[in-house]
Amino acid sequence: MSENDRIPASQLPPGAVRRAGNWAVGNRDGELFAVSRRCRHQLADMSKGSLDADGCLVCPWHGARYDVRTGEMVRGPRGFLGYHGPTPGYTQFVRAYSRVLRLRVRRALRRGDDVVVE
Repeated sequence: MSENDRIPASQLPPGAVRRAGNWAVGNRDGELFAVSRRCRHQLADMSKGSLDADGCLVCPWHGARYDVRTGEMVRGPRGFLGYHGPTPGYTQFVRAYSRVLRLRVRRALRRGDDVVVE
């Protein structure tokens, strides 16, 4: 763990996602998580994503959804490059390779006034 793999807990209220070094760290209704920062679709910064009603991390660029407990993409992207819309075939292709190339998952823990990634 490096010094960059931490953020003040005050910056991580329920529903928030923030950057901590190479990790997207979030608070899923009190459950802290850490996943690698780059979307498996087009490498968007997942720390700029959001949590949906199901607690999945949503890519800020094309809406791919990830299970933060496993790193698995549970819904493929809704676009490509600057296009936002249906991508028949392409979305299934991205989901297929993302089963192998999941987001990396680490534990995020509260330590004093900080949240740290282990």
